[in-house]
Amino acid sequence: MHSADSRPNLVFVFTDQQSARAVEGPGQPWLRTPALNALAARGVSFSRAYCASPVCGPSRACLVTGQAPHETGVHLNGQSLRPGLATLGERVRAAGYRTAWAGKWHLPQSYPAGPQDIPGFENLTLDPAHPRLQNDPGYGWPGFALGTNTDGPFVDRAIEFLGQPHDRPFLLAVSLHNPHDICWWVRRPRRLPGPSELPPLPANFARTDPEPEFLRRGRARPHYGEELQYAKEWTETDWRTYLHAYYRMTEEVDAEVGRLLGALRRNGLEDNTVVVFTSDHGEGMAAHQWLVKLAFYEEVARVPLIAAGPGVAGGGRIDASSLVSGLDIFPTLCDLAGAVPCPGRGRSLAPLLAGGAPWDRACVVSELWPDNHQPDLNGRMVVTSRHKYCAYSVGPFSETLHDLETDPGELHNLAGQPAHRATLDHHRNLLKAWQQETGDPFQRAT
Repeated sequence: MHSADSRPNLVFVFTDQQSARAVEGPGQPWLRTPALNALAARGVSFSRAYCASPVCGPSRACLVTGQAPHETGVHLNGQSLRPGLATLGERVRAAGYRTAWAGKWHLPQSYPAGPQDIPGFENLTLDPAHPRLQNDPGYGWPGFALGTNTDGPFVDRAIEFLGQPHDRPFLLAVSLHNPHDICWWVRRPRRLPGPSELPPLPANFARTDPEPEFLRRGRARPHYGEELQYAKEWTETDWRTYLHAYYRMTEEVDAEVGRLLGALRRNGLEDNTVVVFTSDHGEGMAAHQWLVKLAFYEEVARVPLIAAGPGVAGGGRIDASSLVSGLDIFPTLCDLAGAVPCPGRGRSLAPLLAGGAPWDRACVVSELWPDNHQPDLNGRMVVTSRHKYCAYSVGPFSETLHDLETDPGELHNLAGQPAHRATLDHHRNLLKAWQQETGDPFQRAT
């Protein structure tokens, strides 16, 4: 049975740690993502979408509340949402939708055990006795399970949900874990194919020189994002093998997305369901010899964002100019559901989905706290139509400015060059305006 309500069903599916550069396309021949490509072919893709924080928990808090990290109370992994903060599920449920969540939550537990343990959502839990979990000692909390073990069973639960009778529209959130398994792979790297079969190193493989103190500390940190410690002695072949492994994990989760989309079709739901796909943040991908997250490099901060379904002017359309933030997901899904979002920092993408003119947005901002032992260590990123500005709470080199049009690999820091002082001041002022508008207490080292 299908709902008589004319509003669309909503499926919000997102992966963990998938860079915008980890999707098959003309510039990326080293992996295959047929599910995402098929979704993009019938929908619209945003090529300038950025996470609101390049780390799991803080980014997820932004996705489900529309609030900036300094407002959600989630600056670091392992923290809970600020009490009283409305979630996406609560807002959309209040509008008459059935709301369900399958997969990783991570606010703070990765996989809460109770059916009502995710605020605003029916939690589609797994039986801990599930065969795929028996050899995964990290399942649950405080450990972290492997996506190769959890993603398939959670997609099974989501497929079961789709096959149920629906007397009202639904919002189904499916939070998949891969390609996050790369965090564990780097601890025990395995030789895979021969060098001739490995992807090449990126053009921006070299470290920046001089490197901001903020990033130098990240390379030396033995806790919270310590994966870089395992790569200190890596050869170029090791880095290429790591990329190969990351791409295979991306293909693995793409197959699960494909199963989910196939279930929509089989249940006759595709024509009245809007699907929104993204990731919580990206992955270093060997750019500047960086691993995993906790940085503002394009590979880490820029994420895929695809939408398709009724009301979406698609057909493979690519919006390459609108600046989009993870903060926009919450108001977009509320808008599509006819729900009233709480005041937030995001902006509904619904007009862009319907084929409206690209935005002339001044900037998007991302926030980062990279060290759970040093809570005062933090940074901000401001991206405009052409440039990226980063400011850090420690120095030296507490500012970077890159021209993404002429320097997409972020190899040349313009912050200290007199010829670019006006551009630097403009971005400083944009950050200051953000801070004044949102009450962001960030202080850059001077």
